[in-house]
Amino acid sequence: MAHDTIFALSSGQARAGVAVIRISGVMVIPILKKIGVKEPFSPREMKLTTIHNPDSDELIDRAMVVFFEGPKSFTGEDVAELHVHGSPAVVKELLTVLATFENCRPAEAGEFTRRAFENGKMDLTEVEGLADLIDAETSAQKAQALRQMSGALGDLYENWRSRLIGRLAYVEADIDFSEDDLPEGILAHVWPDLEKVAAEIRAHLADGHRGERLRDGYRIVILGRPNVGKSSLLNLLARRDVAIVSEEAGTTRDVLEVHLNLGGYPVTLMDTAGLREDAGAVEAEGIRRALAQASAAELTLRVRDARDFDPTDHEVGPREVILWNKTDLIPEELREKIAEIEGYYPISVAEEWGLGPLLRHLEVRVADELSTGEGAVLTRLRHRKGLELCLQHLDLFAGFKDAGVAADLELAAEELRLAARALGQITGRVDVEDILDVIFHEFCIGK
Repeated sequence: MAHDTIFALSSGQARAGVAVIRISGVMVIPILKKIGVKEPFSPREMKLTTIHNPDSDELIDRAMVVFFEGPKSFTGEDVAELHVHGSPAVVKELLTVLATFENCRPAEAGEFTRRAFENGKMDLTEVEGLADLIDAETSAQKAQALRQMSGALGDLYENWRSRLIGRLAYVEADIDFSEDDLPEGILAHVWPDLEKVAAEIRAHLADGHRGERLRDGYRIVILGRPNVGKSSLLNLLARRDVAIVSEEAGTTRDVLEVHLNLGGYPVTLMDTAGLREDAGAVEAEGIRRALAQASAAELTLRVRDARDFDPTDHEVGPREVILWNKTDLIPEELREKIAEIEGYYPISVAEEWGLGPLLRHLEVRVADELSTGEGAVLTRLRHRKGLELCLQHLDLFAGFKDAGVAADLELAAEELRLAARALGQITGRVDVEDILDVIFHEFCIGK
C-alpha cells in the first residue's frame, strides 16, 4: 500500500535532554542521505552521525541514528529514529527540514500504529493494548495492557473464529456437494463443537467486567451529612488540598474526583455534597448528583460523626463501609467498640488516626474485585458487543439445527458466517473501516 513518508517527535524533551524523531515510509533512506547520514544503513545498529540542513549545509546536530528495515520494524515499513539533543531549537529546525521533502509530512495521531495494523504487524486488540499501556497509571493496568498487547486476547478470539470457520466449511460442503458421501444431519453433526465455542464465550463474558473496570478505575464515593469530614478525608487520602473545607454546611456542591493508586490498582475517589433535607436549589442538585454517583459506584464510604454512634445499629450495606469520624471526641472504650463491628472503621481525620486499617481493607477489596489473573480478559465495550453478537448468531444457528431435515442449510450457514464475522471485527480481520478512526485518534502524535 502506497503511503507518504511520515515523521513525528516521538518522545519530546526527555529528562536526559534527548528527543527522538521517528520517520517511517519508503523515503526513509533517501531522507537520511539528504540530511547527511552516512552509509551503510545497517539495520538495528545505532551510530553517531552529524545531521545537516541540505539547503544551507549548516550543522543541525550531532545525533545517534538507528535504522529498522521493513518489514522487520514496528510499522512494517523502513523506519529510522533520530536521537537528537532535546533543545527546542534543534527539534524545530529538524522537523522543519523534514517537512520540506517531497511526499514527507508530519504524522497524524496514531498513524504509526495504524500503519503497523494495516501492514499486519498488530491486530486491533493489540493496538488497543498498546493504547492502554501508554495510558497505564498503575502496575495492574500495565500488566493487563502488556498481556493484551502481546496478542493474548486476539489469539483467543481468532481461535474461536477459526473453529467457527472450520465448522462452516462442513455446512457449505453439504450445500455444494449434497450428493456426495457426507454425514447426515450436518447441522446436528457440527453443533457440539459450536456449542463448546459458545460456552467458552459465555464464560469469558461472565467476568464481572473486571478488565473494563481495571481500565477505567474502581469508583469509591464518599457520602454523609454536612460537616462530618468528607472533604477533609478526601484531602487527607489525596495528600493535597482538593476540596474546600469549611464549617459552613453545603460547601461542597459538586462531585470532586481524585485518582489514587491502591496496591497497584486504579481508584477514583469522589467527594460529594452533604446529604440534608433543607438544602437550597443548587445544593439539592449536588445531593442528587451525589446519590447518582453512589448508585453507580463499586463502593460507598459513608462518613458519620462518632458522637452519634448507636451501639444497637449495626446495619452495613454490601457495597458500603461505615467510617465513624471524629473519634478523638469520644471515649477510647467507645472507639474500641466501634472497631469490633464488621464494616465499621473508627477514624479521626483531624488527628490522621485510624486510616491504616481502612486502607488495608480497601486494598484487599479492590484487588479481589479487579484482579484478572494471568489469562486474557476483555477490556472494552466494543469487545463485549462483538462477542454478544456472535452468540446471537450461534443461538439462531441452533434453531436451524433443532429444525432437523426441514432446516434451511443456506440460512443456517449465513448465521454461522455472521458469527465468525462478529469475532473478526473485534480483531480487525473484516469490515472495521468505520471504527479505525475512533481507535487510532485516541493515540498521541508519534505513536
